[in-house]
Amino acid sequence: MLASIARALEERDHALGHGARVAALAEPVALELGWDRSRIRGLRWAAPLHDVGKVKIRPEVLGKAGRLTHEEMEEIRSHPAAGARLVIEMRRFHDALPYVLFHHERWDGGGYPAGLSRRRIPIEARILAIADAFDAMISPRPYRHALTHDHALAEVEAGAGSQFDPVAAEFFVSAWAEGWDTWQRAAAS
Repeated sequence: MLASIARALEERDHALGHGARVAALAEPVALELGWDRSRIRGLRWAAPLHDVGKVKIRPEVLGKAGRLTHEEMEEIRSHPAAGARLVIEMRRFHDALPYVLFHHERWDGGGYPAGLSRRRIPIEARILAIADAFDAMISPRPYRHALTHDHALAEVEAGAGSQFDPVAAEFFVSAWAEGWDTWQRAAAS
């Protein structure tokens, strides 16, 4: 049921395939960190649920082309907690909680919803944050054009140690460099 909601949300948010791309982009980092097959399978099914809480966000806010008001930004920032409330109701999806609740936390503590920093952020969320941000940057949004892959990679590198876990960011950039063609197909699908 949550997977169906997540797909419907991608349609509503004009981000078709975002969850699957995020999972594909996060997987090489997880492999580099030594995750086993079971944990990788968990990443593949949990990552597409990370934005399920956006179902609680008004469509006019999600699709707004201009600058968000303070109230609209707070509404957007509520989606991780809203998603966690949806996920927690279904025992089968509890493993998705770190992806859903903490994917907007920042390495420097400036993220949301809990303001966690560094290793207090679950590793699942630290990896997903990079893949999610990268896919968002290379995808067109109502408020801006898509960035090039090179520009988005430069943003990931610039955010290492502030926005992103520096080790995970380094793995992301090097994995992209080693398998750019494979990742480009994954990011385009």
